[in-house]
Amino acid sequence: MFKFLLYKIASKFIPSIKFSIGLSHITIMRKNYKKIKNINDLEYKVFSQNGEDGIIDYLLHSLKIYKPKFIEIGVGDYKECNSRFIFERTSPKGLIIDNIKNFKNKVKKNVKLWRGDLTILEKTINSKNIIKTLKDQNFFNNIDLFSLDIDGIDYWVLEKLPKNFSKIVVLEFNSNFGSDKEISVPNIDNFHITKYHYSNLCWGASLKAYIKLMKKKNYIFLGADLHSINAFFIQKKYLKKINLSVPGNKSIRTFSTSNVRDSRTKNNNLSYLSGNEKIKAIKNCKVVDLSTKDKKIVKLSKLI
Repeated sequence: MFKFLLYKIASKFIPSIKFSIGLSHITIMRKNYKKIKNINDLEYKVFSQNGEDGIIDYLLHSLKIYKPKFIEIGVGDYKECNSRFIFERTSPKGLIIDNIKNFKNKVKKNVKLWRGDLTILEKTINSKNIIKTLKDQNFFNNIDLFSLDIDGIDYWVLEKLPKNFSKIVVLEFNSNFGSDKEISVPNIDNFHITKYHYSNLCWGASLKAYIKLMKKKNYIFLGADLHSINAFFIQKKYLKKINLSVPGNKSIRTFSTSNVRDSRTKNNNLSYLSGNEKIKAIKNCKVVDLSTKDKKIVKLSKLI
């Protein structure tokens, strides 16, 4: 009974404490923004998965965006995501999308919806419906921050978006695909990370694939978080407003190297695979070689 009561109290007050501490840290950090050249020196976690909150604040602040209009696709129950700190702090207009059952009710348990104009959409996003969905929700123009993390056909969803669709873009990439190849899982309807391969290691696209695609859409790659999970991009015309050093091609290897060991067994237990063990586990997974004109589907072992 005591443990349950303690949990209830903690659940109520810890988010407020995290927010207050996070806001204090970021306010202090802003004094140093003009001196910072390395994107990883900006990392700070409030409600994001890793240090994305700090990087996103730097980019928004540098572009003088104080009440951002955002889209985040793939947020879970909104406890841990890239837009929650923004929502809590600035009372903005935002759209969050996920295919979780009773999505809106789960989000309502974690944030006070009266704080801002937050549209909550329970839907599976794919390459066929992304454009219509955003237009139907009136979120197709003047987007300041776009974040995509659906653990699946992210590349094919992104491909459908027009040039300059958002000022800032955050994309989750699959470091297991390495740094040298342009790779994505096939554009499969109702893709499910565990059903595609029990290890949860074969999903999404490589960092190099995203960098090449985003370049076509007028974006510059700024770097990735230290866990090699999320990549950050900015519209080319806004690059002069930030002081970060733009990484060269050799840096892709550094940003694509991950020691995260969240692989699973067939019984869905953590297997803690590392290094080449990850590649061996998914070597027979079918992926798309995006470097070829016909975008051939091949086994991963043929590419890595």
